[in-house]
Amino acid sequence: MRSEQIITKALEKVSDDRYKLSLIVAKRAEQLGNGAEALIDDTAKLKNVDIALREIAEGKISIDD
Repeated sequence: MRSEQIITKALEKVSDDRYKLSLIVAKRAEQLGNGAEALIDDTAKLKNVDIALREIAEGKISIDD
């Protein structure tokens, strides 16, 4: 999946709120950096931010309002 498609799907999960998405991605990327397990497969060449975006886009992370 292309990065534009991933970002579009992730934005849909947060009602197109880019600020909210950036906060969620930053928090999840920090968790991943601190040793949290990735919730998706095939993360060998991905950065923590990319993993976080894919997790959100695929609905692996629940977003509480």
